[in-house]
Amino acid sequence: MEKRKIKSVNPLRVGLAGLRLKNPVIAASGTFGYGQEYAQYMDLNRLGGIAVKGLSLKPRSGNPPPRIMETTGGMLNAVGLQNIGVEAFINEKLPFLRQYDVAVIANIYGESVGEYSKVAAKLSAASGVHALEVNVSCPNVRKGGLSFGADPKAAAEVTRRVKGETDLPVIVKLTPNVTDIVQIAQAVEKAGADAVSLINTLTGLAVDIKTRTPRLKNITGGLSGPAIKPVALRMVWQVAKSVGIPVIGMGGILTVEDALEFLIVGACAVQIGTANFINPHAMIDIIDGLEAYLEDNKLKHIDDLVGTFKT
Repeated sequence: MEKRKIKSVNPLRVGLAGLRLKNPVIAASGTFGYGQEYAQYMDLNRLGGIAVKGLSLKPRSGNPPPRIMETTGGMLNAVGLQNIGVEAFINEKLPFLRQYDVAVIANIYGESVGEYSKVAAKLSAASGVHALEVNVSCPNVRKGGLSFGADPKAAAEVTRRVKGETDLPVIVKLTPNVTDIVQIAQAVEKAGADAVSLINTLTGLAVDIKTRTPRLKNITGGLSGPAIKPVALRMVWQVAKSVGIPVIGMGGILTVEDALEFLIVGACAVQIGTANFINPHAMIDIIDGLEAYLEDNKLKHIDDLVGTFKT
């Protein structure tokens, strides 16, 4: 009698806000384009997910250059959310992504609650989008430019309106440029968010000492990379123990050791951003490293590691 083969269980598979990811490693929005740009460097099927470049209702050209610069331990960017617009994404980019067995997370933003709603509705009607990531770091033009994510009420309002337009999981991406990120996380959770991701970039500035002028045309920019990891870890830890929804951690993750730190403090998954500019193979290295860590430490599943931080 032939022995029945037992199907092996993937120790890295994670459930996340209704998504089933083959591993907890996701390409962060803004650093991976629309996926096609990195397809020559890796098998996109290896990734848990891809958060595509932020999408707005209409195409956006972004800020004038210079808008990216290296800093000690990271980079400053003031790209200004340049993108092709939601319609062009659906028609021109999404067909490519449908070829792959990878979760497609559409990052969205708007300058008003109405814009968020319209973008969410269009993406929810498109085949091949598996979740929405709502960037609340954008300026609310009706509130004097204060970002939606800096105000618990505004963040909650955006979350409720997006939830009303979609059956897809809604992940709210939180800004660290606030007094109390836990308060914002709890507000969006109460408004129906299925998960939160954090942190977005920290606001920074660089000066040209020869001309005594800003080195970015926009004056300020978003700081990312290894320099922000300790801040990101602290915030992920604080939020993970304060909400009941999944937390996706990001901020300065370059190596598997970095990713492990985020998982240990309570993140269910991680997003890799600036590392993709340094090492296009970084995410594959991290996935392989996670598998090796579980084996070396005799852990059966990645869930056995999540939230095991001891204080």
